[in-house]
Amino acid sequence: MASRRGFASMSAEKRREIASLGGKSAHRKGTAHEFTPDEARDAGRKGGLKVSRNSEHMAAIGRLGGGKSKRGKAAEPADAAPVIDLMDALKTSLASSQAAD
Repeated sequence: MASRRGFASMSAEKRREIASLGGKSAHRKGTAHEFTPDEARDAGRKGGLKVSRNSEHMAAIGRLGGGKSKRGKAAEPADAAPVIDLMDALKTSLASSQAAD
């Protein structure tokens, strides 16, 4: 078993906090990269193509259904437990597809 040192030993909250400080520092220094609309569009397209190759992940998204009703109000699930279980399954599916790449 690998030892948990450095970032691996930190909580997700602590890692986010450190990453946030780094991002803020880079912006102050003027060295942070800011995507142009074309770069952002291209990155989104590539990400969408990559995610859509995982049919199990896409099926899980489809089972969730739309997040809004036709009137524009947030949909209220009758029972939140299945939705939470499905969200956990989505996270697991996404993590396994990223690990496979």
